[in-house]
Amino acid sequence: MRYSRAFIPTLKEVPKDATMPSHVLMLRAGYARMVGAGIYELLPLGTRVLHKIERIIREEMDAAGAQELLMPVFLPSEYFKETRRWELYGPTLLRIKDRKGGEYHLAPTHEEIITDVVRREVKSYRQLPLNLYQIQSKYRDEPRPRAGLLRCREFIMKDAYSFDVSEEAALESYAHMHDTYHRIFERLGLEYRVVEADSGAIGGKQSAEFQVLAQTGEDWIVACGACDYAANVEVAQAGRAEPPAISSAEPAALEKVETPETRSIDEVVSFFGGETTTAHTLKSLLYVAGEEVVLAIVRGDHEINEIGLARHLRVDEVLLASDAAVKEATGTEIGFIGPVGFEGRIIADPDAVAVPNAIAGASETPYHYKNVNYGRDFEAEVVSIRQATSGDPCPNCDGKLELYRGIEGGHIFVLGTHYSDKMKATFLDEEGHSHPIVMGCYGIGVTRLIAAIMEQHHDEQGIRWPVQVAPYQVIITPIGKDEEPLIKATEIYDALKVEGVEVLLDDRSERPGVKFKDADLLGIPLRITVGARGLKQGIVELKKRTESESQDVPVDGAVAAVRAALAELGG
Repeated sequence: MRYSRAFIPTLKEVPKDATMPSHVLMLRAGYARMVGAGIYELLPLGTRVLHKIERIIREEMDAAGAQELLMPVFLPSEYFKETRRWELYGPTLLRIKDRKGGEYHLAPTHEEIITDVVRREVKSYRQLPLNLYQIQSKYRDEPRPRAGLLRCREFIMKDAYSFDVSEEAALESYAHMHDTYHRIFERLGLEYRVVEADSGAIGGKQSAEFQVLAQTGEDWIVACGACDYAANVEVAQAGRAEPPAISSAEPAALEKVETPETRSIDEVVSFFGGETTTAHTLKSLLYVAGEEVVLAIVRGDHEINEIGLARHLRVDEVLLASDAAVKEATGTEIGFIGPVGFEGRIIADPDAVAVPNAIAGASETPYHYKNVNYGRDFEAEVVSIRQATSGDPCPNCDGKLELYRGIEGGHIFVLGTHYSDKMKATFLDEEGHSHPIVMGCYGIGVTRLIAAIMEQHHDEQGIRWPVQVAPYQVIITPIGKDEEPLIKATEIYDALKVEGVEVLLDDRSERPGVKFKDADLLGIPLRITVGARGLKQGIVELKKRTESESQDVPVDGAVAAVRAALAELGG
């Protein structure tokens, strides 16, 4: 492609709400444009990257024995109602009524539809195992779409579904997809960790996330430095944390202290001063769990794991109580809630109840209690409800956990019979007995991976695409006002195309500095610079995007040099 004919609308300035590197770069480099909140159009360069990612996914899924199909995204409500997800998805589900008043929705995921396909067509154990996948658009009414392609209302996903005759066979399919995902993420040039995860609204018994490590990621994960344990903090288990060092662990008399303007843990610590730390305090938060209001307590230096709390309370989710709900339930304001005298259900983390002579809200504005002790001053259901963090003991070995930020690139589930039971998807065994089909689900956020790769592969000048997914493998940059550099650059361009190399020829009438900056911004892995001075010496410059120095190569050896460099880069 000649740059002069390419549609690459680069920008010098981007919207102020574009703060993450991938969001900024995809706009500046002309890969995508925003149509509406959480809705993006991919321009030609972005589309080329998308197709590269899709090709890698298809090759590995096909090699794993999966078969591609394509399901609709405009769906009747009856399938989600059959599994009760019509209610479970709530406002996230984009609902539509047709001209006759019929209820439809845009698919956020396709478990029901694929289960319907299989229950209609699969009758015998002889037709199993089966793995079907698609690369298709999904729609979710995100309350806060943000970060460009990382959290959208419309996005492209690869979703696959396995169907087996038993739990053991389903686990084998799960392990097979686990290995397939490793190959996909490695071919995409990503640094990632596989972590234990929560199944959420998808349901299921076992799941793992493929987290792309990125300092700007919105997910927090913990991993042990001594073993393979890794998990999303939402489900991570940690060993007991060390109790805070206190001069005297003997229970002291409960004391109410007036503490004006101390609504946060840090403000409480500052107020009491001395040797007081956040580990000497109790963090008390009021949650709405279904129709019940509960008080959750963790140590002041810990955070509440809301998924763990919801799981203990046997509800789908818990919601932090509003100011009005807090006032109604406790008679006080947020920041002064505490367990002493609370007339309701209290869930407390083991590390919280282990704190002797703790500082906690007095459930009276503006007061806190000193010397709060579990068992004497309050009772609670003691359950692990805190998030794991750096320095926590590993639950599997003697190592310590480290905290990382990540971007969820893929998620795999063992669904069991969660959907087949509800939708009566069954098969007949050898003896003619009917059994529910055992399912698995395997997703990859395809458009999200475009952004995830940018987050990992960029510098101050722009994107640094891995060669496997770059829109073009080589950019040729003729410089100078003479015709000879452009003529020779065109010859190299034509020769590379014959060799099957994807090449962009920057034939614009721009200054060298502009061309070099644009090449770096676009992130093309290799750049060939053709100048009049070099041609007099019979050389051109070859530079890798990831390296600061270029190398001189003979003009007649430029194509061979490019092939060798691409091989080094894995192209």
